Amino acid sequence: MYDATITPKDAKIDWLMLGAVAGLMLVGLAFIYSATTVNDVSSRFWLKQAIFYGGGVAVAAGICFIPYETISRFAMVGYCFSIILLLGVMFFGTTVYGATRWIDLGFFRIQPSEFAKIAVIFMLAGFLSRSQEELRDPKIFFKTLGLIAVPFVLILKEPDLGSALILFPIGFGIMLVAGVPLRFLLRFIGGITVLIVLLLVDILFAPPSWQIKLEDYQRHRLLVYFGQDFAKRSTSDAERERLQQLQRAKSYQVEQALISVGSGGLTGKGWRQGTQNALGYLPKGAAHNDFIFSVIAEEKGFLGSVMVIGLYSVLIFSGIKIAYQARDRLGKLLAVGVVTMLFGHIFINIGMNIRLMPVTGIPLPLLSYGGSSVLCSLIAIGVLQNVYIYRRSY
Repeated sequence: MYDATITPKDAKIDWLMLGAVAGLMLVGLAFIYSATTVNDVSSRFWLKQAIFYGGGVAVAAGICFIPYETISRFAMVGYCFSIILLLGVMFFGTTVYGATRWIDLGFFRIQPSEFAKIAVIFMLAGFLSRSQEELRDPKIFFKTLGLIAVPFVLILKEPDLGSALILFPIGFGIMLVAGVPLRFLLRFIGGITVLIVLLLVDILFAPPSWQIKLEDYQRHRLLVYFGQDFAKRSTSDAERERLQQLQRAKSYQVEQALISVGSGGLTGKGWRQGTQNALGYLPKGAAHNDFIFSVIAEEKGFLGSVMVIGLYSVLIFSGIKIAYQARDRLGKLLAVGVVTMLFGHIFINIGMNIRLMPVTGIPLPLLSYGGSSVLCSLIAIGVLQNVYIYRRSY
């Protein structure tokens, strides 16, 4: 049995991981300040981010001293509440840049898709914490897919393709470690692969009347990534000219992010001295969130980029160690889900900054500006610390 009466004095914290988290938050504050003040976007973003950090740390600290087994008993409640919030976005959501992903509470704009990821992790970890015999039952596998599919469809509807797709690696990672039979996992991977291939074929080659319904900006981002021409299917000269201008703008943003990363050299141009950001080549509305890595790479160069990746490596490998040391299956699956989510965000965001991945709007954990993203990341880290604290048996 674990001791459910652990006090802050008794708790054994993973200080190495907390050091990496603190380092990332300091870097986030410094470069959000740089990205938003050097081009006069706003001088308040860094202060708001500091408030988000403070609130997230407080919530994460509170999570640390409630046994994760106790929290998991409310997984169904949290999952259903997240679904209600996602449905609320459809009816009461606030639209920003063509996407309806937020609910405006006045003092805070919440993005339910971020918290849905945590809810899915707890739900899947609790649901799959069962015997190997039960996991061989196809009904359990299909129920697991259903638990992933419901938030996936609702998040995709917002639309938020990046956040929706991140649910699949989370689900796969938890199922793999839980011991779901390999034949089921291969079918899962095969089904997802077929869907992705069909989506890409549809976007790149299908005539407009056959195309799957996607928002224009999502389709355009994918076309830019694959080097396709927007305008070749247009039916009028005016429409063709409009699409050509849009394509140049979309391609320009991605190219400028790549130039920012490459122009930093070994040590960078210096804090707040990045010309790509200061002169507005990086999009002002995204430099402090989606493209924060490009700002860091330009101002602190290769060494600054390596430092950021190093901090993330400490965080990820600490999470893997915690999963390995977990006292039970539930703790292991929670840690695996959190690590998979964080790694997915890091890989996709940095990948889109260096043009290895299409632009999807996935935030960089703890660095990108945004209250929901910061709170979700710190709650996830609180869950990892919780599993670490209660790893010992008494």
